[in-house]
Amino acid sequence: MTTFGPLVRRSARLGGAILAFGSIQFVAAMVVVQLYYPGYSDSGNAVSDLGSSMSPWAWLFNDSIRVLGLAAILGALLIRSAFASKSTTHLGLGALVVGGLGAIGVGTFPENTTWPVAGIHGVVALLTFLGSAVALLLLALAMSRDTRWQGLRAYSFLSGILTLLAVGLYATDRYLGLGPGGMERLIIAPILLWGVVVGIHLARLQVYVPASSPSGTAT
Repeated sequence: MTTFGPLVRRSARLGGAILAFGSIQFVAAMVVVQLYYPGYSDSGNAVSDLGSSMSPWAWLFNDSIRVLGLAAILGALLIRSAFASKSTTHLGLGALVVGGLGAIGVGTFPENTTWPVAGIHGVVALLTFLGSAVALLLLALAMSRDTRWQGLRAYSFLSGILTLLAVGLYATDRYLGLGPGGMERLIIAPILLWGVVVGIHLARLQVYVPASSPSGTAT
């Protein structure tokens, strides 16, 4: 069996940095918007409430989640070279792109959007959650026998499972004492944390340089 690694191309390192940035800026935006939302509750309010017309800084939340979606799409394209070329890689990165498109939709069609686009928000939010969860599961499989991802395969797989379980509980109104807002945060937290962890990991790997280059490898 072929083992891959441990070097990556510069584009993969850039993609990792973009993934990490997308997640970090979205978390920061949520914190800021929540501070300016009177009476907002982590357990009682949905995350998407931050982007509704009731939120004084809704524009920041909606712009930030669109940036998150763009970062997921661009990051998925750039980190492709950090995986072996196989079906789980292509499907996993494709699912990550779907999740990114869903996030852009969430920001474009906020929670209380009215006719004729009412209801789209719920669809694109579910697309974001499921696309991201499936991406983590498939990419965990794509990481096998690849030293570039040593230690991250199990983490990625468990993150995907946790997200899917939280989606199932949320959809059936089982909040385990966390409230609807808390359960929704349990859905998105593993996805955002994965983006930061994997992004930083990629950004720190050594860069592959073609054999014809006198420099060999670069950091």
